[in-house]
Amino acid sequence: MTPSADEKPAGSRTRLLLALLPLAIFAVLAAIFFLQLRSGRDVSEIPSALIGTKAPFRDLAPLEGAMRNGVPVPALTAQTAATGKLTLVNFWASWCVPCRQEHPVILALSQDPRLTVVGVNYKDGNENALRFLGELGNPYTAIGLDPNGKMAIDWGVYGIPESYLVGPDGTILYKKVGPFDENTVRTGLMPAIEKALAALARSG
Repeated sequence: MTPSADEKPAGSRTRLLLALLPLAIFAVLAAIFFLQLRSGRDVSEIPSALIGTKAPFRDLAPLEGAMRNGVPVPALTAQTAATGKLTLVNFWASWCVPCRQEHPVILALSQDPRLTVVGVNYKDGNENALRFLGELGNPYTAIGLDPNGKMAIDWGVYGIPESYLVGPDGTILYKKVGPFDENTVRTGLMPAIEKALAALARSG
């Protein structure tokens, strides 16, 4: 039985709507992305559900052979991270090109007396990680190996490099997805550090 004249246009309209649906979804997503760019917000500063909660540190294996100022670098553990100072936790790897680009900034931050900078070496090889630090310098007072990414999962890491500012009481205060540069340090990390120090001064 052949379709009636009324049924043919209805079927055509349905097929047309189905064909246009992916285009409509793309247009909506593109509009959202455009509005985020126009808003002036740094889209790399992705909100984290862990902000304001205790940092989920693990006792990690050390990077054997890592040295800093002629002294072996200890493993990152919950105890070594509890320094009573602000701690910057940096997830990095030798195979990560943005980590290499970011590294001079992390080195500079390691000279800030208000901070303890520690590293989590993510899904890397020992020799490659040591070569990376030997070439570019070691900013970390402690390094933990995360070969299977278990600690990264605990912290909700999206992709490396990724950094977290942790308060003296172990609370996560700030998260940065992607590499730091001078601008993101100035406009993101430093205000978070100053806010944390001001809160400590009021409570102390």
